[in-house]
Amino acid sequence: MQMFGVDLAALAVTLAIGAVAGALAWAAALPLGFLLGSLVVTAGLAIAGARPFGKPVTLPARFRFSFVPVIGVAIGGAFTPQVLAQMPGWAPSLLAVAAFVPLVMASSFTISRRLGIGRKEALFGAVPGGLIESVTMAEAAGADVRVVMVMQFLRLILTILTVPLIFLVLTGHAVGSASGVSLAGGVPLTARDAALLVLAGAVGVAGARALRLPGWIMTGPLLASAAVHGAGWVQGVPPGWMIAATQVVLGTGLGARFAGIGRDLLLRAGKAALANAAASLAIAFGFATALHGLTGEPVAAVFLAFAPGGLAEMSLIALSLQMSVIYVTAHHVVRIVLAVVVLQGMARRQG
Repeated sequence: MQMFGVDLAALAVTLAIGAVAGALAWAAALPLGFLLGSLVVTAGLAIAGARPFGKPVTLPARFRFSFVPVIGVAIGGAFTPQVLAQMPGWAPSLLAVAAFVPLVMASSFTISRRLGIGRKEALFGAVPGGLIESVTMAEAAGADVRVVMVMQFLRLILTILTVPLIFLVLTGHAVGSASGVSLAGGVPLTARDAALLVLAGAVGVAGARALRLPGWIMTGPLLASAAVHGAGWVQGVPPGWMIAATQVVLGTGLGARFAGIGRDLLLRAGKAALANAAASLAIAFGFATALHGLTGEPVAAVFLAFAPGGLAEMSLIALSLQMSVIYVTAHHVVRIVLAVVVLQGMARRQG
């Protein structure tokens, strides 16, 4: 059975596999278990070309994106007068993002070239954020879009896989619900609160998309949720089971995107992506060590703010740890904007 061009049976099988894998990883107390468990298992099946129960591994991007506003709404609940008072102290690290982005791009470009990646592919694959924009500009410049997409995608995946493990070492606690941290903030949602948050999410998505805000599918609901929480209209945030379900959908969606990628391409671009991710995380840790004293934030929070993963995924880790959520998200929004701006300038010079 299909609906809107989607094989519903294949989608159901893929989600079921992701959910079981995520639940097992969570039960094993692995960092960010629901996300990483579903990601690793579905990615393995997709790369192998497996067809569980006779169905391909698939999860449409639009289905995955439909869950991202949940993260924005949950993060908006962390917006308090105390957070607002701390924002002026974030200026040093927000300004430092302007140095971080070109430094990461330059190092990634150099590494990729030395590993045999073409000049154009190395340029567009070096951007620490803005996956869609990078691929679009790469295609316009005549680069091999497959190489750029795999490099960008693997950089994202490797960062998502590595950061929770780094946090386990830095903090001694697992990232996610396995850590024992309450994702729901301890305030139960009433029916009225739930209705207002759904409305805030919908209005936030529509408004941010119309205004073309960066990361609109998450930043819009975040701002709308922050507004209703700040006004005192809502006290609660999305419950833990909803955050867990969102992790499963995000992880399964990321894993499913490996379907159809040839192993030769995966290995060639994977070497560059692995080296780039390692260099980027090392640079992020250097910035965190230098800046945490100026911002009043712990090293772990500043590191998470600079780690070049996806906006939704890095924010989800911050949400899971209840660690400077607004601070982390704000830096990732700025990083993505600057990455696209720098890429546009470099692309014009290359052209």
